Amino acid sequence: MSNETIYEELGVPHVVNAAGTKTRIGGSRIRPEAMDAMARASEAFVRLSDLQAEASELIAEVTGADAGYVTSGASSALALGAAACIAGDDIGAMARLPETEGVPDEIVMPRTHRTGYDHALRAVGARIVDVGTNDRHLGTGSRNVEPWEIADAIGENTAAVAYVEKSYTEPPLDVVCDIAHDEGVPVIVDAAAELPPMSNLSAFIDAGADLVAFSGGKAIRGPQTTGILAGGADLIESVAAQHLDMHAAEAVWEPAPKLVHPGRLGGVPRQGIGRSMKVGKEEIVGLIRALQLFVEEDHDAVIEEWLERARRIAAELDDVDGLEPSLTADDKTAVAPEVVVSVDPEVAGVTATDIVGGLRREEPRVFVGGDALPAGEFTVNPMCLTDDEADYAVERIVAHVEE
Repeated sequence: MSNETIYEELGVPHVVNAAGTKTRIGGSRIRPEAMDAMARASEAFVRLSDLQAEASELIAEVTGADAGYVTSGASSALALGAAACIAGDDIGAMARLPETEGVPDEIVMPRTHRTGYDHALRAVGARIVDVGTNDRHLGTGSRNVEPWEIADAIGENTAAVAYVEKSYTEPPLDVVCDIAHDEGVPVIVDAAAELPPMSNLSAFIDAGADLVAFSGGKAIRGPQTTGILAGGADLIESVAAQHLDMHAAEAVWEPAPKLVHPGRLGGVPRQGIGRSMKVGKEEIVGLIRALQLFVEEDHDAVIEEWLERARRIAAELDDVDGLEPSLTADDKTAVAPEVVVSVDPEVAGVTATDIVGGLRREEPRVFVGGDALPAGEFTVNPMCLTDDEADYAVERIVAHVEE
C-alpha cells in the first residue's frame, strides 16, 4: 500500500480507517462531486443568507421539516437548536446568551441519554435537568425512564426536551414528543450518526421532533465540518438570526426572506452565540451537493458492499489462533455491520489493547474500534475502507498476533 498521501508530504502519517466515521481521524471520505462543488464555490461570492435559504429548501424537502440549516457539525446544530429554543425571536435574549436570566433555560433530558456531547446544549446557557434512573442497566427489572418522569420535570423554566436517538433509547420518541407538546415545549433530537437508513432523514420529524441534528460528514459524505439542523420554521429562523453575520446597517438589512423576516425580529440582531460556529460558502455548497447525492444513492447496494467486506475480513481473521471474529449485524437496517474481534490473550499472546495500541503507532497508522477494550474486544468497521485498505488492515492485525 502506498504511503504517498498529502499527509506524508507534510510529515504526518496518514490513517487507514477501519474504525468508521470518527471525527478524530477525519470522518468519512468526502464525495468527489462535493469537492468539485466546493472548488467552484471558492471562485465567487454569495450572500450567505441566500445560500442558507436554498439549503433550507433542500433540507426541508428530504426531511419533511418546515425548514433546515447547514451548521458547522452536528454539535453546532445542537447548540444552535438549544439557543433557538431559549431565545426564540427575542433579539435581546439572543444578545445576552449564554446569560439566560429572565428566560426559560432548562432542557429536560432522560438520564440515560446524557453524554459528553450534551456540552453543546450547555454551552449556550442551557441547564440540563436529567430524569430517570439506570435501573435497567442495574438489573432491577424496571425501565430507566418512565414517560411520567419527563412530564413531571417540565415546568415554567423548561425551554426544550432533548432526546438522543438510538435503536435502544426509551421512551419512544413519539411518546416523548406528545408529552412535550402537551406542555408547549419543543423536542431536540441528536441523530448525528443515524444515517443510513435514508428513511431516518424524515423518521424523527414524522415522530414529532421539532429540531433534528444530523452530521454532514459521516454517511452523507459532505464536508467533515458540516451538520444539518431540520425543524420548524420559527426555530430555524432563530437559528439563522443567531448564526448569520448581522453586522449591517438596519436601513439596508434585507436577509433572505425565506429564512429571516426582519420585521418580526424588530431590529438587527447582534453577533450571536453562533458567530464562532460559522460555515463557509464552500462548506454549504459541498453539503448541498453531498446531500443530493446521498438521497439519490442506492443504499441497499452500499450496505451490501459493506457487508461483503465485513464478511471477508471476519473470514480472514477467523483463521488466526486467539482471535474470534463475529458480525454485529447481517441485515440492511444497521448503519454498517462491524466485525467484532474477541482476543484470547492466552492463545494470541497479546491483548486487544496491545493490538489496538500497536496498530495506532505504525506508519501508516491503522485505526480499529477500541470502545470495548475492557471486554477484550476491538472492532473493524468497513465503511471507510477500500478493499486494498481492508486487506492491509487484516495483514497488520495478523502481524501483531504473530510477532
